[in-house]
Amino acid sequence: MRLLDELKDINPKDPGGWPLLVKLSAFVAIFVTISISGALFDWKDRWEALSTAKEIETTLKTEFKTKKAIAINLDVINKKLMETKQSFDALLKQLPSKSEMDALLTDINQAGLGRGLQFELFRPGDEIITGVFAEQAITIKVTGNYDDLGKFASDIAQLPRIVSLSEININPTAGYLTMDAIAKTYRYLDEEELTAQRQSSKTAGAHK
Repeated sequence: MRLLDELKDINPKDPGGWPLLVKLSAFVAIFVTISISGALFDWKDRWEALSTAKEIETTLKTEFKTKKAIAINLDVINKKLMETKQSFDALLKQLPSKSEMDALLTDINQAGLGRGLQFELFRPGDEIITGVFAEQAITIKVTGNYDDLGKFASDIAQLPRIVSLSEININPTAGYLTMDAIAKTYRYLDEEELTAQRQSSKTAGAHK
């Protein structure tokens, strides 16, 4: 009550003449106001810094999850590439080299003779280069009974080198069966042939 009475009598333009209690109250009020204002400004900066830190944390977590997924997929991809390479290498081993082609042709011939078949025709064609492979077709015509022809086809499929039979045509002939077919085999070009092919491609490209 006393403070209110003193407040009524003070002159706002003459702080020096204010009663001691009013001066102390005004000082405390100013101090509290400054403290609260400073705290609010400080908290604002801290709040903004905290919000920014949270945004950065969210971004980093997202990047981490993305990179982790990529790393996991990369391991899977590398594993599949390794498996593919191993499969490819295994297939290459089933392709005859240039020096083994004559032996393979002999194996095909012997597979028919071993089943008691009579070769009417055994004519290797010219090699056809396709990419890094060379394809050779052998036109064959053999005569025998049904079982022997079937076993011959099975023997061809089980050769250690890749040989396929296509364009098969079987007709009866004087109590036997005659089979016309195309046996195809493939080989991987050796390094010398690959180099020559690359040089040929470069030359052809330069002339365009």
